[in-house]
Amino acid sequence: MIKYWGNVEMRNQAQIRSDFLVCCWTGFVLVAIYLPIICSALAGLSKSRYFLFPVREYSMNWWERTVSSVEVQILVQNSLKIAVLVTLISVVLAFFGALAFARYDWKGRKLYQKLLLLPIFFPQTVLGLAMLLWMNALGISPSWKTAVVAHLVWIVPVVTLIIAIQVYNYDPSLEEAASDMGASRLFIFREITLPLLWPGIWSGALFAFLLSWGNFPLSLYTTGADSTVPKWLYSKMVAGYTPMVPALGTMSTLAAAAFLLVGWVAIVTLRRKKAGK
Repeated sequence: MIKYWGNVEMRNQAQIRSDFLVCCWTGFVLVAIYLPIICSALAGLSKSRYFLFPVREYSMNWWERTVSSVEVQILVQNSLKIAVLVTLISVVLAFFGALAFARYDWKGRKLYQKLLLLPIFFPQTVLGLAMLLWMNALGISPSWKTAVVAHLVWIVPVVTLIIAIQVYNYDPSLEEAASDMGASRLFIFREITLPLLWPGIWSGALFAFLLSWGNFPLSLYTTGADSTVPKWLYSKMVAGYTPMVPALGTMSTLAAAAFLLVGWVAIVTLRRKKAGK
């Protein structure tokens, strides 16, 4: 008995050491990820033009200039237009694409899967350049509208994979049971298919919006004169630096975090409602 309890105590100590090491590693990773963001936020709050640490004098001047800047407002509008359109179109295409990808077995399905995933394996810079050459060959002038098409080429496969994960866990017998009871296809789609796949659809929408909002390589080649937030940040970092860069970057990061938080709360609330029924 003493030997047994001794082994249990040793296992508990080993588990405690393992948990401690995991916590330390997690803390290190979080610091490595968020320390640059914190430095960027401090740079935007500094009164001086260039970042000095420790910050000698704090000011909200650069944040006020960023918010009131007409140029920044146009940038945000362009990025929002692109991100919203990409999100809406990619979710619709990815939803039906995911059903064909993971649900049904048909001739040519494996080839379809390979072709669908192909854009993901291309570097975005190469893909953006290829899209630009293709548009020039067709005589299409680059703008924010062409950027929407370029973003869709890369983002739709990603969203399709996200929704397909939910489709793989979906039991088609629920639809068959509803059909046997006389339910129409529209009723089954609206009341069974969509609610059960909604977490995957919502997750795909979040990914699509954030990937499009922060996309730089594709936007660099395909937006033309219509600049976006990432493109403007890059241009100001290369030449003509202003503390509005870290201020706008911090705002974008906080907005993305809030967007993800809202999405997470929506998914948790939906699951709790389903569990309560």
